[in-house]
Amino acid sequence: MFFASCASCVVAASLAMSAPAVAQSAAPLVAASSLAPAAASGARAASAAGTTSTMNPTGADNAGNTENADNAASPDSAFEARQKVLDQRTEESNYRYAVAEHDCYSKFFVNHCLNKARDSMRSVQADIRKEQLALDGEQRVQRARQRDEQAALKRAQDEASAPQRAADDARNAQAYEDKQRQHQLDQAQRAAEAPQRSANAQAYQQKQQQHALDQAQRGISPSQAAANSQAYDQKQGDFQRKLDQARQQGAQKAQERVEKQQTFEKKQADAAQHKADVEARQKQAAEKAEQKRQDQLKEQQQLEEQQKQQQQQQ
Repeated sequence: MFFASCASCVVAASLAMSAPAVAQSAAPLVAASSLAPAAASGARAASAAGTTSTMNPTGADNAGNTENADNAASPDSAFEARQKVLDQRTEESNYRYAVAEHDCYSKFFVNHCLNKARDSMRSVQADIRKEQLALDGEQRVQRARQRDEQAALKRAQDEASAPQRAADDARNAQAYEDKQRQHQLDQAQRAAEAPQRSANAQAYQQKQQQHALDQAQRGISPSQAAANSQAYDQKQGDFQRKLDQARQQGAQKAQERVEKQQTFEKKQADAAQHKADVEARQKQAAEKAEQKRQDQLKEQQQLEEQQKQQQQQQ
């Protein structure tokens, strides 16, 4: 009897303590229940997006072919949408477990409630993990397919550009061979001209020696010869400077003549335009005068006719 009353006391106490907890957990449960339809619809959309490529293998349904074409056109967006759904389901599972864990501490059999909540969470996480692995596998297959397509495209481009590259290589090789042959010809020509260049250098030396002997015979010292050479060089430099100045002055005068010719032509054009304007104004004035004279004649004729009518009426 005592134990029964104690048990009833414990149950009553636990109910009294769990009342505030139940009130506090009401709002999260409502939020979780509101998220459930959205998660379910997202999961259905993800599963539909994931299984679209496997549906209608024979191509009998046109709508299925359209969806396959859309998914093939944008596989990355489909993968992102499915990943978002899985992430949302994971967050929802964690939230549900947190709510259930919070509620378990307000119950009598806490451990049993916690174990049950964990089992439920593990079951949901296992399903999510299974779908995540399937999604990762499909993404790997898609990336491998894209890599293969890019490699095939690059190979096709390389094969298409192979004739052009071969032609360029052949042209470069031919140009290199031509340069090598030209270099060999230049070397052979220099080798053939070497005796002539040596003879020319020897003749120049002999001329220099003979010139020095002639200056010595005329009594010109080496210092005087150097001074004469320097004076000659200075004269040549002065002549070149004067020649350059004359050329510059000639170019400047030619430019001035061109400018004067352009100015004269412009004046002639302005004068012709002015003459044309004056003639146009004179013509316009003459037309106005003639028009005025015609108007006066018409007025005079009208007055005469009026006078005649008045005389006839009288």
